Amino acid sequence: MNPIVVLLVMAVLILVGSALASSTEAAMLTVNPIQVHTLKQQRVAGSKALERIKARPGRALVLLVVINNLFNISGSILLGSQANQVFETIGGRWALLLFNIGFTVAVILFAEILPKTIGNSFAMPISLVSARILLMLERLTLPLLLVLEKLMPAITAKNELTTNEREIHLMARLGSQQGQIEADEAAMIGKVFALNDLTARDLMVSRVATPSLSGAASLDSVRQEILDAPDDAWWVVLGEEVDEVLGVQSRERAMAELLSGGGYRLISQLCDAPQFVPEMIRADRLLTSFRRGDRSSVRVVVDEFGAFVGLVSAADILGVLAGWKRVPSEG
Repeated sequence: MNPIVVLLVMAVLILVGSALASSTEAAMLTVNPIQVHTLKQQRVAGSKALERIKARPGRALVLLVVINNLFNISGSILLGSQANQVFETIGGRWALLLFNIGFTVAVILFAEILPKTIGNSFAMPISLVSARILLMLERLTLPLLLVLEKLMPAITAKNELTTNEREIHLMARLGSQQGQIEADEAAMIGKVFALNDLTARDLMVSRVATPSLSGAASLDSVRQEILDAPDDAWWVVLGEEVDEVLGVQSRERAMAELLSGGGYRLISQLCDAPQFVPEMIRADRLLTSFRRGDRSSVRVVVDEFGAFVGLVSAADILGVLAGWKRVPSEG
């Protein structure tokens, strides 16, 4: 075969092999493990193998670096030997120098920069296609990888699929800046995490400010107070004893009873049974206590001694998320 043809074929093989390793390396670094997990649940081809690789990404990256260097270093040595033979008879030393410069530029452009750009742009498709091949190569080179794990455990350590609050905040902010999500949506994500730092005591209406009714009173006796209250008003129904909470009464049900002629009935007969929560319960857990179908959208807050200290509603929590209720500042 013509030596020049052999030289060109070798150069193309080195560039293609190195480019494939570089693009796959960039794709593996770019692909999001959360997206991979979602694709696995959807049974997308290659996603199961890709998730296994992302569990120990260091192994795949080390393998790709080794492959890339084999093409670049070993291939270049063989190519250099072939180039010496070719240019001994054609062009001489200057032709060899120009070829080496041209090939170096080609490696930088077509085996590094361009493939990595493509790998970043098409990370998921490239990763899915190459995942099974990489797994097979990992099995074939497992002894080498195990040695590297002993020598450099940090490089090939297992990677758990985790994220933290700070990362989610940063992703939300970045998504808002790039127009991927709305600014108010990003702000709401931050407020969801703020619920972890709030308690029922932070959100409740204190006892002294909570409207109350006597359980011994009739609806007719408090008719005007009920009529003057806002539509979403709730009262704590108190008994004769100190801190005796008989229940909670909504304006909606009281109005319905008045309109149906039940004004003679006692408040204690109409009110809903109270649901108590400790004042130090976290707001996120408190929110989950409000279930669809509950007649009462309020909870009676008690201290460590069981004494009534305030009233909190689902609207108080949702107000923090929506932004129209100010989050109490620390201190």
